[in-house]
Amino acid sequence: MTPSEIRQKIRKGGLSQQTSGMAYGYVQANLVILPQSMADDFKKFCELNPAPCPLIGVSKLGDAALPELGADIDVRFDVSAYRVFKNGKFDEEVSDISTLWRDDFVAFALGCSFSFEEALMDAGLGVRHIELGRNVPMYRSTIDTAPAGPFGGKMVVSMRPFLPEQVKKVAEITSRFPRVHGGPVHVGDPAKIGIENILKPDFGDEPHINDGEIPMFWACGVTPQVAIENARPEICITHKPGHMLISDRRNCEFID
Repeated sequence: MTPSEIRQKIRKGGLSQQTSGMAYGYVQANLVILPQSMADDFKKFCELNPAPCPLIGVSKLGDAALPELGADIDVRFDVSAYRVFKNGKFDEEVSDISTLWRDDFVAFALGCSFSFEEALMDAGLGVRHIELGRNVPMYRSTIDTAPAGPFGGKMVVSMRPFLPEQVKKVAEITSRFPRVHGGPVHVGDPAKIGIENILKPDFGDEPHINDGEIPMFWACGVTPQVAIENARPEICITHKPGHMLISDRRNCEFID
């Protein structure tokens, strides 16, 4: 299916699973929706932290469209699962946000590491969670982000395991995609970035790591959800981790 066809299927309630591996060749995006009163601070937070929060689209005030990412995108319906936060605390998970939408909302689309996964697979480097049909494992780390207004906190990282002889090539390939998280922020011992048990991720699915493989960690677009917990906005809506907004933009457009 094309990205538009996938969005239409999501919109009609016919697709509710995570989107890793879907729409091969196309950019998927993290989503954050905030009231106008906090939008400028969040935009500044993204600008100060481009690795975990690479901005690729911002809506007009009260507008659910993101025309730079797709002519028919409507962020109220086109994500397969949303998370709603109230005063910084997770409140509920919903399949569309039409009844929650407000005229003072601003939607932010952030680049996703699913984009560089395609380049890894094209280079013959297997991406484990896609091979297993799972969501990528994601962890709260001890890596600081740069604060902006009330937004700040620690970085969330995603993990993919590779053999030692593959690490350099993986780092080189992913570094060519700075607008979709770029190269790894850490390689090796998870304890050095505050991860006590790599088999128990904070988000996503449990990883499968073979003997001799090295865990590699990338800045993750779930980081804003930690910043939201700290900022405690009256209301904020995000994608559920792994359930992304699929755009009409090609991954090749984001290679630097």
